[in-house]
Amino acid sequence: MSPTGGPAVDATGFRRLMARWATGVSVVTAHGPQGDAGLTVNALLSVSLRPPSVLVSLSNDADTLPVIEQSGHFGVSFLAAAQQPVSERFAATLGAEEKFRGVARHPGPNGSPLLDGGLGALECRVVDRTPAFDHVLVLGEVVHLEAGADGLPLVFFRSGYSAAEGTDRLRLPPRQP
Repeated sequence: MSPTGGPAVDATGFRRLMARWATGVSVVTAHGPQGDAGLTVNALLSVSLRPPSVLVSLSNDADTLPVIEQSGHFGVSFLAAAQQPVSERFAATLGAEEKFRGVARHPGPNGSPLLDGGLGALECRVVDRTPAFDHVLVLGEVVHLEAGADGLPLVFFRSGYSAAEGTDRLRLPPRQP
């Protein structure tokens, strides 16, 4: 039984179902006294236009979360289709120094590292933090934005990355049994 009294939802089945939801891929970053931190995220939501704001869902054990909380700011870099290796690097269990090694970036006005070569980037001021099971929902007001290259996004679907097909189409992975 679930905590709400209904039948428990199987985590594996839930994960399989959510894999059918195509998402863009971004890297969330922050800068603190100990240096830069970052991780790959596809749980990102535009919340409001007035003021411009986004919500990001981070695991309680994400090493970037304490840096965001300490600095009060975070960056979001929207990855282009060709940046799959960047996504994989920031998704890996590596130290921050290794994640950022050789990755072109520049600081936002509040110090958050913004990755070069993507479709664009934001820097946000943290306005709220809400615990949600094994994650934390971080609400940020956008304080800086910049457009990047005009191109195709990196998309994650059915537990795999999409591939560019020409200049204006994406090819999703084949259907899995």
